[in-house]
Amino acid sequence: QVQLVESGGGLVQPGGSLRLSCAASGFTFSNYWMKWYRQAPGKERELVAGISSTGGNTNYADSVKDRFTISRDNFKNTVYLQMRSLKPEDTAVYYCNRAGAWGQGTQVTVSS
Repeated sequence: QVQLVESGGGLVQPGGSLRLSCAASGFTFSNYWMKWYRQAPGKERELVAGISSTGGNTNYADSVKDRFTISRDNFKNTVYLQMRSLKPEDTAVYYCNRAGAWGQGTQVTVSS
C-alpha cells in the first residue's frame, strides 16, 4: 500500500535551517507530483510547495518563496523540503502528500 514517511523535523532557532525528507513506497513514485503541506495549531492545512513528477516544475506558497526549496530523487523515491531563514510562523506539522495519500507528519518548531 501507499506509504509516505516524513522525517527531519525538530526544534530550530529563528534564522536556522532544516531539511525534511519524505520516503515513499507502494506506488510508482516517478509518476506523481509530490507536495508538502503544513498545519499550524488552530489553522487550516496549507500547501507549502509542490514538485512535478520529473522535478522540472515547482511551485511555492508566497510565504515560503525564496526561503524553501522542494526537490526529489526518483531513484531513492524521496522528496525533500529544504527550509532556510526559518521564522516562528513556520512552526507547524509538515505533511508529505501524493494525490489521495498523506504521511503522518513531522513537527517543526521555530523558537528561541
